[in-house]
Formats: sequence, structure tokens, C-alpha cells
Amino acid sequence: MAAPQISEIDVLKKNLRRKMAEYRQGLSSEDEERLRGFLLKEILAQPAQKIAAVWPLAEEVDLRPLCHDVWKAGRQVLLPETTPKGSPLIFRRWTPASPMIVGRFGTSHPEGDVDVPDLVLVPFLAFDRFGYRLGYGGGYYDRTLAALNVPAIGFGFAGQQINAVPRGPYDIPLKTIVTECGVIRTDNPKSL
Repeated sequence: MAAPQISEIDVLKKNLRRKMAEYRQGLSSEDEERLRGFLLKEILAQPAQKIAAVWPLAEEVDLRPLCHDVWKAGRQVLLPETTPKGSPLIFRRWTPASPMIVGRFGTSHPEGDVDVPDLVLVPFLAFDRFGYRLGYGGGYYDRTLAALNVPAIGFGFAGQQINAVPRGPYDIPLKTIVTECGVIRTDNPKSL
């Protein structure tokens, strides 16, 4: 049996993921705090009531303080449960009292009921001015956004912006990106 072919785009993405993971190690807690501030302001400016956030893995932006702020503002917080590869994420309701369960790939999700968000926060390792993002390689968020068709906000750091993210046919661009420097609106007609 022949080994699966690795495409040029896969190699580009792999190298970019490594480079951006190294970049993020040099960021400060103040950068994260500014990012969360801009992100909270952008969330609260939206009519959405069910906000899908992210419980952090090591080396990721820590949105736990943001989850508490969103919940205190009267919005529902949903966190993803990592599903088997090839399927969209499912989201479970979270409150500050929710017990957390260890999931796939070292992720954590609440024990809460499954629900459907009306706004999704999307992490990235890199992004471009067209709203395309480089994720972690599983395709979970692209499948999830395609299935939900709800607004999404990408979040990360200004230094993660590159000229053009290598993209495949299933990559979904985002209309809004939030960094520690503020909010970026993309003008891609395909964006969510």
C-alpha cells in the first residue's frame, strides 16, 4: 500500500504552524489581556446570545477570563467538545460552576447540555487580510462553520498576520478578526 501523498499546501501549512507556535511563545500576559478586552467589546456589540468560546490548551490564548465576563454580561457561553475527526464540533453549555471533562487531544469541555451557538470564536495560528486563517490542521472549525452558518470572530495576535494564508477548497474566511491591537474587518464576500 502506497503512503498518502503530502501536498505542497500541507507542507506550507505545517511549516507556518511551527513558525507561528514559536512566535506565540514570546507574547506577554498584557498582550492577552488587551486581546480579551477588544474581543469582549466586539462580542457585546453583537446581538448573539449564545457565544461559542474556547477552553485553552497549552500555548493558546486563555479565554477563561473572557468566558466569565461574557457569562456575567448575561450571555450564554458554549464550549466545544472535540468530536471524531471529519465531523463538526459540538458545543456544550458552560457556567462558572460547570465541571470540566477531559476530551480528545488534551481538550476540556463542560459537562453541560449540548446547544447551538449563534456566534463562534475561532482561534488561529495565522491569518491574512482576506479573513483566511490557519488552524491546527484538523479542519474542525471549517466544518463547524459550514454546518452552522453563523457569524464568527477569529482571534489571535497582530504579529500572526501574513500576506496570504495557504488555503484549500474547504477553508472558510472570517469577516472579523480581533487582535491585541483592535478589530480588523475583512472585505471578503465569502466570509462569515
